[in-house]
Amino acid sequence: MIKFNDYFNDWLYGQDGYYSNYKQIGKDGDFFTSVSTSSFFGGSIAKKIITSIEDGFLPSNTTILEIGAHHGYLLADIIQFIYTLKPQLLETLNFAIVERFPNLQEQQKKYLSDSFGEIIKLKHYNDINEVKLENAYILANEIFDAFSCDLVYTNKKGTLQQAFVSNHKIEFFDCIDENIIYHCKKYHITKGEVALSYKDFVNTLCSNIKTFEFLTFDYGDRFPRNDFSARVYEKHSVYPIFEENLPLEKLFKNSDITYDVHFNYISDCFFNNGILDIKFQTQLKSLIEFGILDLLEILKANVDEKTYLKETQKVKVLLEPTGMGDRFKTLNIRK
Repeated sequence: MIKFNDYFNDWLYGQDGYYSNYKQIGKDGDFFTSVSTSSFFGGSIAKKIITSIEDGFLPSNTTILEIGAHHGYLLADIIQFIYTLKPQLLETLNFAIVERFPNLQEQQKKYLSDSFGEIIKLKHYNDINEVKLENAYILANEIFDAFSCDLVYTNKKGTLQQAFVSNHKIEFFDCIDENIIYHCKKYHITKGEVALSYKDFVNTLCSNIKTFEFLTFDYGDRFPRNDFSARVYEKHSVYPIFEENLPLEKLFKNSDITYDVHFNYISDCFFNNGILDIKFQTQLKSLIEFGILDLLEILKANVDEKTYLKETQKVKVLLEPTGMGDRFKTLNIRK
């Protein structure tokens, strides 16, 4: 019997885990992301990076660091839009990816090399602990929902219980982990997911990089739902983790597992490192502030109407208040 935290981690990152090999994202995969929806997602981030450099917050030779780059599509979109909007920056900018799996590193190198040749300077890190930089623009798209988590539940007696797994069956026992108990009391969590590893990740970033802008997008909200959000994605079908007769043994390592992110906890991790410039909002609001509509105007002036309307429809998916626009949240943090 193991803690659900370890089961989750093995599911995604263990030997032959779901993320240990390249997985298709989009129509032919298990789920969609903003990156797979439109290249203008990366384009708006590129515009934001350019603004941060032009405003003097980051130097023109800063490192754009992506954590969890998958195939490298997002970084490639950002590079392409920087080339379109301010090509001279590609002569000075550095690019880096944190990726634990060697085979994925090779795929990322190949994709970016095939796309841009020798134009960009790319470095790989095996772990966030290896990153030591004076300054960086850090991208973390949908990574916090892939940090392993514990499941907790308060029973009718008011006792906090913690999930364990045996033979792919989830059972709850009294929680004796003081860190989990303290966390649940602090954030008034009676039921749901607890991901304490956010703290070590944020502490490492803050101690290893002197000046940075950090941007993350993810499912979730400021406050815990006090319900279980853990779920499995397989071929665009979604299965709550406690769905009756869910075949966990079959889905284990062969599908994606995720949960809603507790953004106030991430914010507090940065705040506890002395960082006050913390901005939380919806993806809709962030992308509009970054200038995604300005990019569409540039496109409109340079392509035929059919191409423009096609891309506009994709961008609408990113911004829809009833869809990705509000379901995804962002944290934009400056140190």
